[in-house]
Amino acid sequence: MKLELRGITKRFGSLVANDHIDLVVQPGEIHALLGENGAGKSTLMNVLYGLYQADEGDIVLDDVVQHFRGPGDAMAAGIGMVHQHFMLIPVFTVAENVMLGHESTKALGALDLNAARQHVRDVAGRFGFEIDPDALVGDLPVGVQQRVEIIKALARDAKVLVFDEPTAVLTPQETDELMAIMRQLRDEGTSIVFITHKLREVRAVADRITVIRLGKVVGEASPTASNAELASLMVGRAVELTVHKDAPRIGEGAGLQVDTLRVITADGAVVVDDVTFDIRPGEVLAVAGVQGNGQTELVEAIVGLADRVSGSVALEGVELVGKSIRSILDEGVGFVPEDRTEDGLVGTFTVAENLILDRSGDRDFVSGGTIRRAALEDFAKARIAEYDIRTQGPAVPAGTLSGGNQQKVVIAREMSRDLKLLVAAQPTRGVDVGSIEFIHQRIVETRDSGVPVLVVSTELDEVVALADRIAVMYRGGIVGIVPSDTPRDVLGLMMAGESPESGAAA
Repeated sequence: MKLELRGITKRFGSLVANDHIDLVVQPGEIHALLGENGAGKSTLMNVLYGLYQADEGDIVLDDVVQHFRGPGDAMAAGIGMVHQHFMLIPVFTVAENVMLGHESTKALGALDLNAARQHVRDVAGRFGFEIDPDALVGDLPVGVQQRVEIIKALARDAKVLVFDEPTAVLTPQETDELMAIMRQLRDEGTSIVFITHKLREVRAVADRITVIRLGKVVGEASPTASNAELASLMVGRAVELTVHKDAPRIGEGAGLQVDTLRVITADGAVVVDDVTFDIRPGEVLAVAGVQGNGQTELVEAIVGLADRVSGSVALEGVELVGKSIRSILDEGVGFVPEDRTEDGLVGTFTVAENLILDRSGDRDFVSGGTIRRAALEDFAKARIAEYDIRTQGPAVPAGTLSGGNQQKVVIAREMSRDLKLLVAAQPTRGVDVGSIEFIHQRIVETRDSGVPVLVVSTELDEVVALADRIAVMYRGGIVGIVPSDTPRDVLGLMMAGESPESGAAA
């Protein structure tokens, strides 16, 4: 099916999110829509999917102008969408999620779950998915949940499939699997719109690339274009894609010392298994590994979010295990959580309020239980300028910002305090190249100020770029701690459990 968007314009008050955008996607083509967070990519696709109504312009499918009143009309016309934040109900099974809104029934109106189960098996079989139709979606790994989203779209006979930032929550291995699925769909004739800001992925899978900046199409590019050329089109300026840092200047003091740290879940599973390492003042230790190997629980134990913890976490000789989260933050720990929307921000609070979430007792901002609004506004304006947070002002709800700007709010809050340790988990997840460049610079500046920094990332490029040393986790333990110039193939073997010294399974 051929998709054409002609002059699509969408306004939100005075903000023009899409400004007369033209786009053509041919049948059997992967067309990448590239742009920074907040460029208008997702808004454009929400117009296509019927979630928003365009103020101007037409949607045309196979030369027929469409008039979508909602997602139901778009789906009926053959458009499917795999959302960045999955539209799944965790307590429903895979089959129930797939049939939701398109229920098949038996006599007397009873749901025909057997038909739904078979439909899931049929679609999954086309792509070699191993998915149990009766599995609860909430129990599935993120990568498998995304496959359920794809099955939902294909079960409704989608001829045009939109992937909205589909790799934002995937590991590198899951990303490779997804791109193989996209190629298979393309080869079967499906038209694919691939919304992303990740240059490596665009060049690997796209047939054509359209770049959007500030709501307008600013150019088209070939997948053979260099990363620098694509980044420049996206951001409107030259972007430094390499992290420049000098050799670490190791400071005096103990830094962070983690000794035989162990975390056990409520059901008795050991998720962090006798982990020992240290981070010296003025260096970055980056933790690499496939997501789900204990990195999240390691971070939670260090910052006081885990319950069943044994062993030691000492910061400049002060034991943190057993302390409250408030006490740990007061010891000078900055924490950038891996999920900014769940753990890093309160979306309904203003940008200014989010910038002091962990300073509720700071007399600079709170007096007698009342926020000192003038001081808060001055502080927020300074941080907005310093950290280049793209917002209409400090009073804007943080939840209305683009993902990259939400992340900058979190970074600004945590790095504006006097730190003795920075813990940054997935610091650039779902963030565009311009913001990645900025966040990486700030992490390096924090390290150069003499602060020990722990970075946890599933992006191997990021790990290698930021680390002075790399610790690789596998099944809750540390396989080894190696220099940052360790070859990628060695790191890959370590991520699969191979010891760097012996090559034996760890």
